[in-house]
Amino acid sequence: MSKFGLFVKFKVQEGELDTMVEILLEAAESMKNLDECEIYLVNTSENEHNSVFVYEVWSNETAHQASLTLEATQTLIKRAKQIITGMERICTLNTRGGKGISPTSY
Repeated sequence: MSKFGLFVKFKVQEGELDTMVEILLEAAESMKNLDECEIYLVNTSENEHNSVFVYEVWSNETAHQASLTLEATQTLIKRAKQIITGMERICTLNTRGGKGISPTSY
């Protein structure tokens, strides 16, 4: 059975990259308590100075959607909205396994 994976790009206002990284790392920290969230990685690019990329793997899409309704998540979304200039879901993935994913879960 495949997992639900996402690769998302957040574009932010000039000079706000570090703030966005901080917000998303707080989100990653809050996901540590959710067994359904297996991977939540925050990345920046040398080529896109105002973009932050997030790679996530969830047990299923329903678990991901439920995480967006959590109070902690809603608080972080409100903070981030002030500096986001665009968002792109680069792709939705069917994560099949590999390093970082429990072999009994796929």
